[in-house]
Amino acid sequence: MNLASLPPGSQLPYCSMLPGRETHHASIMGEGAGYDVIVIGGGGAGMCAAIEACDAGARVALLDADAKLGGSTALSGGVYYAAGTSVQREAGIADDTADAMFEYYMTLNQYRVEASLARTLCDHAAEGLEWLIELGVSFPVAALYSSGVESVARGHTAADMGAGIAEALDREVAARDIDVALDTRVEELLSDDSGPVVGVRIGGEDVRSAAVVLATGGFGANPYLLNRHYPEAAAHGDWSWYIGNANCIGDGLALGESAGADLVGHNRGLLLTTPNFKKELEVYVPAWLVYVNREGRRFVNEVAEYAVMSGVVKAQTGGSCFAIFDDDARAAARPDPRYADAFAAGIISLNWVTEELDAQIEAGKVIRADSLNALAIRCGIRPGALLATVEKYNDDVAAGHDSMFFKRADEMKPIRKAPFHAVEIKPAIVCLTSTGIRINAHTQALDACDRPICGLFAAGETTGGVLGERYIGGGNSIANAIVFGRIAGQQAALEFKRND
Repeated sequence: MNLASLPPGSQLPYCSMLPGRETHHASIMGEGAGYDVIVIGGGGAGMCAAIEACDAGARVALLDADAKLGGSTALSGGVYYAAGTSVQREAGIADDTADAMFEYYMTLNQYRVEASLARTLCDHAAEGLEWLIELGVSFPVAALYSSGVESVARGHTAADMGAGIAEALDREVAARDIDVALDTRVEELLSDDSGPVVGVRIGGEDVRSAAVVLATGGFGANPYLLNRHYPEAAAHGDWSWYIGNANCIGDGLALGESAGADLVGHNRGLLLTTPNFKKELEVYVPAWLVYVNREGRRFVNEVAEYAVMSGVVKAQTGGSCFAIFDDDARAAARPDPRYADAFAAGIISLNWVTEELDAQIEAGKVIRADSLNALAIRCGIRPGALLATVEKYNDDVAAGHDSMFFKRADEMKPIRKAPFHAVEIKPAIVCLTSTGIRINAHTQALDACDRPICGLFAAGETTGGVLGERYIGGGNSIANAIVFGRIAGQQAALEFKRND
């Protein structure tokens, strides 16, 4: 199926074009330089766009501000979210469909996303996964898992994580006649008097094109834009930090707005919870922690998916909670066997191990007290309620059944031995941002009146309306980048052909 035909039988919305516009063929930054398609941003979405545009016959330039291609995709866990895939069928899941994925997607987001974009993502996510497999990316059946809060396994984990996906796409770019310019930041978009975007300005020189694709990622590395567009993340002050590519400072949003593009998805993104021990990503939160709010009550299964955990914690009084544990748990805290080798080799850093907890006790980030009442007072938790919560939890541990939130019995440890400990937890790690350029299902950038801006397309984290207030599950962002990056490349090439 050709993604350029989305939806089946439909046509691109009409927009007037300047007649007789020429596409010059010269090197980037050369005199009179020109291309059919210029892609700004060399992450997952940008590389997909460049590959598809080239395969559709366009002369393509791919520009990236970094010293190498890959963007935030290369830094990710490499999970791809899709339904109805060959990997699922090999795992014995034969009845999952795009319709079921769409229903889950819309329900979890309470229908506060662009339905046409969600439908496009769900309809073509499996196709995008199979395309990656054809390019050499391995998604082992054993690594397929339920990455959201639904029961079906749709999280496809790449064998070499995000780096493997980025490397495969990089190889495909290198195998094609695509001009790549690294360490290159676009200063502005070029527009003709009639309105269409007709190229970019780099280093004070104009490079013309029939179409431009914005795929610069999000703005997580830009504190100003976080305050403006994602205040929920910025509100955490020095707790907040960004795990994506350092070049993701919102170039695409600024360029799009300068051409008249509308922005949507205010105050949306994905935050991960953290105890703020250090600015390193936590890969393992132990099940033996007990989360309580300032009312002294448990409010969630402590091992709930990260897709929803930040929202649940944010909803508590003060926008945070406390992880409670006793001294036996502290003394026995060891790396999860899944990460033991990587931890020993210094590849990752874990928060919830004895050595780190002891260091944070000394630093004052782990609060300790000889009684639960004293611990509650030090943390600002209602004392009597905390004591009752712990007593109830200990009874459940003894009974082998979590009667409140149904955590597995083998994941629970009693809280009995003093001194007792508490760590404040906040949803403060910025994983991705979801405010971005409004697009339609063809990835055309839209103005405030929902009219397509001729010659301008956008894909991936640069766009808004696809990712909602709730992250549907591990792999949502990678699927978004691949699906809409491919569409953007094909549609940008059609723009060139329509005006050739």
